[in-house]
Parts: sequence; structure tokens; C-alpha cells
Amino acid sequence: MSLRTGILLVVSGPSGSGKTTLCKRLSHSGEARHSISCTTRAPRPGEIHGEHYHFVTLEEFEEKLAAGEFLEHALVHGNRYGTLRSEVLGYLEAGADVVMDIDVQGAAQVRASDDVAIQRALVDLFVMPESENELRSRLVGRGTDSEEVIALRMENALGEISHWPQYTYRLLSRTPEEDYTRFLSLLVAERLRISRTLVG
Repeated sequence: MSLRTGILLVVSGPSGSGKTTLCKRLSHSGEARHSISCTTRAPRPGEIHGEHYHFVTLEEFEEKLAAGEFLEHALVHGNRYGTLRSEVLGYLEAGADVVMDIDVQGAAQVRASDDVAIQRALVDLFVMPESENELRSRLVGRGTDSEEVIALRMENALGEISHWPQYTYRLLSRTPEEDYTRFLSLLVAERLRISRTLVG
């Protein structure tokens, strides 16, 4: 008898790459659990505690941070965000796959984890458009940002893209359907690896 351990699929990529859509589709399909982050920001209309985020006070966040409870954490626009190690490990130990949509700094923190279960489960993927022109086209196509904001997003995106060689896999984004097919194929292939099977 064998029991497969869960996979921790860490996904990064610049704004406009489509990574968030891929992660949401994977979790909504039931193929993987999406880790729920803790945050110190206030809930937005319609957001539910424990479903969209774990909403905590700054004091509670700092207590968890000091206790080493976060697998990764970041300060974003003045608010703290973090992924609970216990939540991720709970899914992995139950044989469930977990997908995390995090930036390059968060991914680096996960890679640096000294937890054997995290290291054994980790698969990291960088999603990026095939060219700078394609990236710019996607950002402009949103129709929500000024030229100044687009220029800043492009600068930030190119900075993030420079980190792709640090990842095990890279997905050059094309169409949403093509991207999802390849994204799911990666997860399926990782499930078939002998090293992910525990012999009981």
C-alpha cells in the first residue's frame, strides 16, 4: 500500500502574467487547495474571514511571526501578509496538493525553509509572457491604469522577471486554455514521481 504526500506548488510571476487566474482555477477545480494567507488589513466588502483571508490584528501577526508560525511573510502597501506553516503542512500530510500564489521574495523564503516536509513537497514555477511587448499589451489591455502606472508596473514586472532562473519550471504564457493545460500537466507529472510516494 502507498500513500502519496501532497505537493506544494509555489507560483510566481509579474502582474499581467495570468498566474493568479491559473491558481484560482486549479483550486476551484478541486485539484489543489489554495493556501489562505493571514493579513492585517481590514476585510473588503464581501470578504469572509477564513475563506478569503485570516484577518488578524498587527499584534496577533507579530506574535505569530515571533513564534515562527509563518512559512513566508511580506509587507505590502503597509499591511502584513503571511502563510501559516501549520495550514500548509496539514494539507500536505493529508496527501492534498497546495498551490501558493506569491511573489519572488515569498518564494525565496519558502525555498529557504529548513522544514524537511516543505522541501520534499516543493515545486516552484515562474509564469511570464513570451515578450516585453506581450506583457505591456496585457497591462494596457486592462484599460484601468494611466500611462504612468503602466510604466511603473512594467518596471516592477521586469525586475520580477529577472528572477525566473531561480525556479525549477517556467511557463511562457500564451492563451488561458493553453496555460491551464500545461499548468495542470505539471502538477499531474509531479504526482507521478516515485519520490512522492510513501510506502506503508
